[in-house]
Amino acid sequence: MSKEKLRVVLAEPRGFCAGVDRAIEIVERALKKFGPPVYVRHEIVHNKHVVGRLRDMGAVFVDEVDEIPADAVTIFSAHGVADRVEIEASERGLDVIDATCPLVTKVHKEGQRYAKAGMDVVLIGHAGHPEVEGTMGRISGPVHLISKVEEVKELAPRDPEQLAYVTQTTLSLDDTRDVIEALQARFPAIVGPDVRNICYATQNRQSAVRGLVAEVDVLLVVGAENSSNSNRLREIGTEMGKPSYLIEDADSLEEAWFDGVTSIGVSAGASAPENLVQDVVEQIGVWRDTSVETMDGVQENVRFKLPEVLRGNTARR
Repeated sequence: MSKEKLRVVLAEPRGFCAGVDRAIEIVERALKKFGPPVYVRHEIVHNKHVVGRLRDMGAVFVDEVDEIPADAVTIFSAHGVADRVEIEASERGLDVIDATCPLVTKVHKEGQRYAKAGMDVVLIGHAGHPEVEGTMGRISGPVHLISKVEEVKELAPRDPEQLAYVTQTTLSLDDTRDVIEALQARFPAIVGPDVRNICYATQNRQSAVRGLVAEVDVLLVVGAENSSNSNRLREIGTEMGKPSYLIEDADSLEEAWFDGVTSIGVSAGASAPENLVQDVVEQIGVWRDTSVETMDGVQENVRFKLPEVLRGNTARR
């Protein structure tokens, strides 16, 4: 293998967003305040390293609330839950702390507002994603789930004049633009949220990767296979014609990826911690002499409030 110095460029921004940061801190503070075990419905965020660390601290992750002992402290994940989950938790007497990302909650409220006005709601998102399941379960009226332009022609709302749309937060403006334009072309009366309401973190990370890929030979995205936003970052690199790999951690790297390569870009999905990025950079440095730099990018300073029951505790990570 060539020992020519390899330029490693880190995306900015990358990794944790404010919603993920908040969700993780909620579990940490709940453990500190109430003591283990604290029960979490589904992965708090889509990252096995984060989940493993919290499990070691005393968090117990379950698929459904019927697996949780009565009266136990229970946390809903950042992805949000359907009404039925909240009702079941209440019926079981569970002490619930909601870690749903505030931007996801905003989508729920928009959908509810449209449904209350008598509209059918089109949800642009991926079937089976926890956020999508939660959103569909929060809207009391017809919800039509689509993810592709081709699906627009199959839509059959009750009244084409009474139609609205909302989007999964892990889709950016770029991801949804073509679908929204197709909806507007077929249903001119359709209404939807202001484009400024798109998840800032999704948009920022995708924009950063587009700029990054334009100046490197290979793209690495640190993130989980079941992370929608991480997969999308890798897809962007592929669409731009560069070899692009989604990796869980440094152990997923393959030395052959760097043969004949002079520059590599590294980003991370919104639920991937920074230490995993640094582990990746360190491992690359074992194989090649590297220079490491961070691209110019948006500096995020968003911070979401914690639930009132957990405010005033000590220490963040």
